Amino acid sequence: MSASVYLVMSGLLWGTGGLTGTEFGRVTGLSALAVAAYRLLAGGGLIVIFRIAAGTAGRARGGGRWPAGRAAWTRIAVTGLLAAAFQGCYFTAVSLTSVSLATLVTIGGAPVIVQVAERFRGRGRGAAGATVLALCGLGLLVGLPSGGPGSAAVLASAGFALLAAAGFATLTLIGSSPVPGLDDLTVTGFGFAVGGLVLLPFAAVSGLAFRPGPAAIGLLIALGTGPTAAAYTLFFRGLRGAPAGTAALLALLEPLTATVLAALLLGDRLSLPGMAGAALLLAAVTATALRGSPVAATAGPRRRSWRRTSPRPAGSSPRPPRSAARR
Repeated sequence: MSASVYLVMSGLLWGTGGLTGTEFGRVTGLSALAVAAYRLLAGGGLIVIFRIAAGTAGRARGGGRWPAGRAAWTRIAVTGLLAAAFQGCYFTAVSLTSVSLATLVTIGGAPVIVQVAERFRGRGRGAAGATVLALCGLGLLVGLPSGGPGSAAVLASAGFALLAAAGFATLTLIGSSPVPGLDDLTVTGFGFAVGGLVLLPFAAVSGLAFRPGPAAIGLLIALGTGPTAAAYTLFFRGLRGAPAGTAALLALLEPLTATVLAALLLGDRLSLPGMAGAALLLAAVTATALRGSPVAATAGPRRRSWRRTSPRPAGSSPRPPRSAARR
């Protein structure tokens, strides 16, 4: 599969996290920050348990080894801290104003930050048009909060949302340079376990206890598996073959998927501006995914080599191949 396919799959899975997490919070009575902490712990813990159980088979295949070395554990620690910062700042922004404003600034700001950073690194690929189109679509789809929070709360919420966007953008940029010998599943599992532990003291302020009934446990497993463990593993896998800017743009599938699921499963109605925003967002994501698709190496005309058309004089020695830098 191409890198774009992995990234699209991760965005679609992320979109299921909103409904699952909301339902888990409703059933358990936990705060949004506590749900985020349990989400990271569940996703990371499930992967770590799987890796321990399948460790022998993974080593026999030459992959999935237990993380070893300073570079591997540093990447895991950084991933965990960034995941905790991203989740914590985002849900703090939500608590100050609304989901719409926090989502608009966080999800919309991340690709902009990534692309600015890519420009400074000399890796930009001219995705400004798709970014503008996506941000316009996101604004129409999500909308802005009406009434309620004052200017101070809005500014504070926007500040935390920007910090969340910076956390996700940094996670994307770092993930685009994998550590040798450290696979994506291991980074996600151990990193998110660390992130969940970091969030626990902050989430404990609002309470962490809940009744572990079948519904609560099932929702927690679903939240930790699909939109967390699987989605982020696919995201890091896609980053191996796609620019960080492309990955950040394709992450905009999350609010689009969440909106469609809310309309189908919860009966939410999408306004005309929301429909227009969904269309613009889908167009931007599609263009980005198609631009990131692999192109056949034989798409253009191939030059015929003189070696195949010109006979070599008898007794002459073969000419050494040209340097790869001159091709």
